[in-house]
Amino acid sequence: MKEDCGLFGIWGTPEATSFTYLGLYSLQHRGQESAGIVSFDGRDFFEHRGMGLVSEVFSPRLFNGMKGEAAIGHNRYSTSGESSLRNAQPLLANLRGRKFSIAHNGNLVNSQELTRELEATGSIFRSTLDSEVIVHLMARTKEDDPIEMTVEALKKVRGAYSLLILTEGGLIAVRDPWGVRPLCMGKLNGAPVFASESCAFDLIGANWEREVDPGELVWVGKEGVEGFHPFPKSPSAACIFEFIYFARPDSRVFGVTADRVRREMGKQLAREKPAWADIVISVPDSSNTAALGYAQESGIGLEIGLIRNHYVGRTFIKPDQPSRDLDVRIKYNPVRGVLKGKRVVVVDDSIVRGTTSRKLVAMIRRAGAKEVHLRVSSPPIRFPCFYGIDTPTKEELIASRWRVEKIREYLGADSLGYLSIEGMLSCPSLPPIGFCTACFDGNYPI
Repeated sequence: MKEDCGLFGIWGTPEATSFTYLGLYSLQHRGQESAGIVSFDGRDFFEHRGMGLVSEVFSPRLFNGMKGEAAIGHNRYSTSGESSLRNAQPLLANLRGRKFSIAHNGNLVNSQELTRELEATGSIFRSTLDSEVIVHLMARTKEDDPIEMTVEALKKVRGAYSLLILTEGGLIAVRDPWGVRPLCMGKLNGAPVFASESCAFDLIGANWEREVDPGELVWVGKEGVEGFHPFPKSPSAACIFEFIYFARPDSRVFGVTADRVRREMGKQLAREKPAWADIVISVPDSSNTAALGYAQESGIGLEIGLIRNHYVGRTFIKPDQPSRDLDVRIKYNPVRGVLKGKRVVVVDDSIVRGTTSRKLVAMIRRAGAKEVHLRVSSPPIRFPCFYGIDTPTKEELIASRWRVEKIREYLGADSLGYLSIEGMLSCPSLPPIGFCTACFDGNYPI
């Protein structure tokens, strides 16, 4: 499963481009296909986008030419549209003699319908992004004020969006009325900053202030900061997977710290699905915190049983059949002295297709484990996401086809246990808002 995208924006500091670069660096886990920054110096816009990691896309030489006291940035995974440079964000557009730039995290469920309508009346798209639909809708409005243009355009779309829009007069931050994707707001020496997660603020020394509310539009300009609620109120549907997997554990999303929620999910998993075992290990790194919670609640010692290679990039080598599990062995290696002769609880955050989990179970057995008990700190994923996460089709999701016992047999584990939806939502540190659980139960809120 691929993460969604990462946003960062800042207004009112001469180091805007540098801070945006650092913000994107801290949000690299949210998107690794492309990165981009657009800055504004009061007269001109400057842009640079490229394929790859933030460190690969930008260089010190580029920053010398990207001046300005305002900037927005974007890390991308392709949940909508192909993976190519033309789809890298932020987008920069020219409208009625004025430029503006837009960066989007999420997915519009009516983008294809809107694209067909816009193309039928003369619009020409340069990308396959649903984000560009918003640009064309803004161009079609009769409004001249950027706030009104944004509101009128967004009234026509349905789906998940957290947006940053950089204009000549100010910076707009806005979330969809359901609040599916996170977007938080802070201050850096008086300069307003926005990011998908608070870890971006920590890196640059900014203070977290609050979440942008669902359905709220925040305008930052020379006159200060103003918040508006121009859209009809909708039931809250924050993405629960931000806590399960996507957000960095040190980040605050939807107002609370991901680390605390994950620990509680691990503890609840131990209560619901105990196992007679000697050690608990995680599938690093996204499962580390849940495994810690499982170990604390169960009283079973936590060990480091798998080592993750943090320098894994894209590999073009596809060896023959005997080495078909090379992709997993490149990423993980077992600690044989820890696993040999032990009954092992392996905590993972989720199982998607099941192919990786099957290879991991086999790897742990080859390392000498006596028993392998797989525990998953989320419910079975049975349905695809349409709100900004790149999930496989329903047919490819193993839990949509098989019951738990058959999945266990396929994985080769001695036992398999998932966290229940009720247990997941009962974690006391979750914020008092509604969550989207469509990938587990098929109840799509939008």
